[in-house]
Amino acid sequence: MTLIKGEPGKGIVLKEYGKNIQKIVDWILTIEDREQRTRYAYTCVELMRQLNPGVRDTEEHTTKLWDHLFIMSNFKLDVDTPHPMPDIAVLGRKPEPVPYNHNNLKYKHYGKNINLLIQQAVLKEDPEERENAIIYLGRLMKRLYSTWNKENVDDEVIVEHLIELSKKQLVIDIARVKKERLFDTVGGAVADSRIPSSSSSNYSAGHSRIGQSSGRRTSNGGGNGGSYGSSNSSNTNRFQQNKPRRRN
Repeated sequence: MTLIKGEPGKGIVLKEYGKNIQKIVDWILTIEDREQRTRYAYTCVELMRQLNPGVRDTEEHTTKLWDHLFIMSNFKLDVDTPHPMPDIAVLGRKPEPVPYNHNNLKYKHYGKNINLLIQQAVLKEDPEERENAIIYLGRLMKRLYSTWNKENVDDEVIVEHLIELSKKQLVIDIARVKKERLFDTVGGAVADSRIPSSSSSNYSAGHSRIGQSSGRRTSNGGGNGGSYGSSNSSNTNRFQQNKPRRRN
């Protein structure tokens, strides 16, 4: 919003709406009938809406248009509207400064929420619940680490960071983590190579079907090719026999 200082009737207050909208607002202020003035105010808001057709028609945008209408009228427009007139003290008020982030995060790629989750996990008294919380934190930290670091993360690094952030209150055996793949985001179950997965079985079954069909096509093609060759040879011999001899 570009605010140009000036009284209504003496210039453009909001530059983005142009001179014609400002003239309409100045003219509405001269109408004495309140009902008629309200009706023309609604019409003016619709004209202001059409100047930005790309903006979604939401309640927030409608409130903004009415605020701009009151601003262009120098807060002198008295109409019946569900949107109250904004406070004049809001104009020209400087925004409050945003404080700097003073969170001392040693590993910023994990974020602040991971420390809050660790604090909640430390409060768990049940050993099973505490272990489940450690596994969940390990998976979450591994996923966050992979998001901000391109190299492959080792489970030992995650366990060391977890112990350090929890001040040695959340401890888990690294050998068990690697053996059972507890920090894998897939689910943490050990994959048995003896049991083929559904995708591999479907893949092998599809290849076997393709091999059988290709074998049938080869055998059929060979038979057709042989009959075609024999018929060609018989036709050639018949043509040689019926060929007229040249006279000397």
